[in-house]
Amino acid sequence: MTSTVDTPAAQAGRPTPPSGLVAAARAPRWVRYALLAVGLVAALWLPNGLYPAVAVDILCWALFAVAVDLLLGFTGLMSFGHAAFWGASAYVTGLVAIHAGLPFPVAVLAGALAAALLAVPIGYLAVKRTGIYFAMVTLAFAQMVYYVANEWRSVTQGENGLQGVPRSLFGLDLTDDYYFYYAILPIVLLGLAAAWRIVHSPFGRVLVGIRDNPARARALGYPVHRYKLTAFVLSGFIAGLGGGLFAVGHRFVSLDVLHWTTSGKAVIVVVFGGIGTLWGAVLGAALVVRLEDWLSFSGFEAIGLVTGGIFVLVVLLFRRGIWGSAVVLARRWLARSQR
Repeated sequence: MTSTVDTPAAQAGRPTPPSGLVAAARAPRWVRYALLAVGLVAALWLPNGLYPAVAVDILCWALFAVAVDLLLGFTGLMSFGHAAFWGASAYVTGLVAIHAGLPFPVAVLAGALAAALLAVPIGYLAVKRTGIYFAMVTLAFAQMVYYVANEWRSVTQGENGLQGVPRSLFGLDLTDDYYFYYAILPIVLLGLAAAWRIVHSPFGRVLVGIRDNPARARALGYPVHRYKLTAFVLSGFIAGLGGGLFAVGHRFVSLDVLHWTTSGKAVIVVVFGGIGTLWGAVLGAALVVRLEDWLSFSGFEAIGLVTGGIFVLVVLLFRRGIWGSAVVLARRWLARSQR
C-alpha cells in the first residue's frame, strides 16, 4: 500500500525519502541482527559505564520517545500532550505501589493500563483533527489533566507530590539503582519489542499509508479514524510504561511529569534521533538525558539553552535526525560497495 501512495513529492516528480519502516525492511538481514546485538550489549553495559540512576532515566525516556514516534513518525500525528499519559501512569503507579503494596511490575502495568484508558476519550476527540489542530487539542487535554492533578490534593498531594514510592519485588532489595536497572530492563525491552512489532505488522503498514495519503487509505476502505485511535491508545500505553517506571525509579512523583514541557522534550528527543526510525528515539533519549546530566553535574544552569541550540543544529544539518541520517549514509556506502 505504501509504495502506491501519491505523496506530494511523488506528484511533483521527485522521489520520496523512505520511511524508517521501509529503510529497515531494505536493510540486509545480517545488518539488522548486528544492530540488534549491539543494542542488547549496550543495554547490558549501560549502568556500568554511566551513573545507574542516569541509565534508568534513559530507559524510561526511551519508551516515552518511542511512544511519541509511533504517532509522529508512523501515523503523522504531532502530539504535544503525551505528558498526560506519562504523568497519569506515574501517579497511578505510585498510588498502587504505596497503598496496595503490590510488586512494582504490577503497579507499572496498572499505570500503563490507566494511561491507555485515558487515551481513549482524548484520542477519540483528537484524531478527528489533523496538523496543528491535533497538536493543540492534545495539549489542551494534557493541561486539563495537569490541573486535575494539581487540585486533587487528597489523592495526588498537589505540589508536594507522591513521596516514598516503593520498589518492592518479592522481597528483593532494589534500593540500589544498579540492580533496579536490570530489574526494569526486561520490561523496557518488551515495550520496545511491542513497538517494533506494531510498526512492522500489516497494521503498521496501514498507518504509514494513512500518514502519507489518508484520502487514498479511506478510498481503499480503511477506517482511518479507527486506525488513528488505535495507534493513539497503543502509544499512550507504551508512554505509560515509561512513566510508571520513571515514578518507581525516582520513588517520587511530582507535577512536572504532567507539565507541557515534558511533552515538548519528548518531541525534541524524537526529532533529534530521527522521526519515523523508532530506534532513533532510543538513541535520542540516551544522548539528551546524558547531556542534561553532564551539564547539571558541571554546574551549568541554562541546560535548555544548550539542548535547544543542539536541536536547532540537528534540524538544520541533519534533517532526518542522527539515526535517520546515519541510515541514509550507510545505505549509500553499501550501494557503492556492491558495484
